[in-house]
Amino acid sequence: MNPRSRTDIAAQILQAASESITRTSAMYNAFVSYDQLKEYLTILTENGLLEYDRQLQTYRTTEKGLMFVRAYHDPEKHLVKMPQ
Repeated sequence: MNPRSRTDIAAQILQAASESITRTSAMYNAFVSYDQLKEYLTILTENGLLEYDRQLQTYRTTEKGLMFVRAYHDPEKHLVKMPQ
């Protein structure tokens, strides 16, 4: 089994949070420890890929985050084609 990159883990969290998700659910979906999850949630939130709803205590992927997930799953579609 290959080790996952930070990008792989971030994409898993964002994909799981495309419909509101709690911290615990995000942790189980991404297969990370609680300490790792806190780090990722901070980074993703600070970069505008994830938003936190204080009232519901859930995370949700932003439009920018959804664009990241789409680019992650189909990178060729999002590359700029260079003329030959």
